[in-house]
Amino acid sequence: MSFFTIGHRGVMAAEPENTLRSFLRAEREGLDGIELDLHLSKDGELVVMHDETLDRTTDGSGPIADQELRQLKALDAGLGERIPTFGEVLDAVGPPLPIQAEIKDVAAARSLAGMLSDRDLLDRVSVLSFHDAALSEIHHLLPQARTVLVAGPSAHSDTFVGRAREVGATLVSVELRQLNRAIVERCAAAGIDVMAWTVNDERDLALARGLGLVGCVTDEPGMKRLVKATA
Repeated sequence: MSFFTIGHRGVMAAEPENTLRSFLRAEREGLDGIELDLHLSKDGELVVMHDETLDRTTDGSGPIADQELRQLKALDAGLGERIPTFGEVLDAVGPPLPIQAEIKDVAAARSLAGMLSDRDLLDRVSVLSFHDAALSEIHHLLPQARTVLVAGPSAHSDTFVGRAREVGATLVSVELRQLNRAIVERCAAAGIDVMAWTVNDERDLALARGLGLVGCVTDEPGMKRLVKATA
């Protein structure tokens, strides 16, 4: 695959983010994988939402961690969609579709590691995070797991490549506007591939390709078609 496309929270430009509706749309549109975000409910379930709180994307309010799964399931996450669990997403989208799962903390890392092992998902699921401690925990518990360090401005730091190596990452995901050729070349010299977020139009795509990236995260359902049309 010369340049892969990952649906950001599904296809959040067209559907309610991090919902089954959004992930299934990404699959139908032919994107090469999906990205989602995980938090733990009060009763320890891995639920799929980006924010720590419910206010922005549901008709609820307050921290996710204060609500049990049954309470979260009563909320509207957009167009009548419910907040999915990670297991529900795994069951809903086709088994071949790769998933990038972003975690925020060590507690979520431990829960995710258990699921990846129990359901034999190491070939399908990559674990992403901005947080070194979360990725280090995954790498410690499951050394064979695919870890991806995510970065914005911190990608310019002299320690960025070393951080990626420490957590076992052979792929990093960097904010497109923060990327330059020097960062990509430093990563390449260490055997680390680079992808970008978020690539949403032809201009973004041209920049990503010009930098020699291996793929991108996108909000747009038509990005795979654009990649093919401009190859």
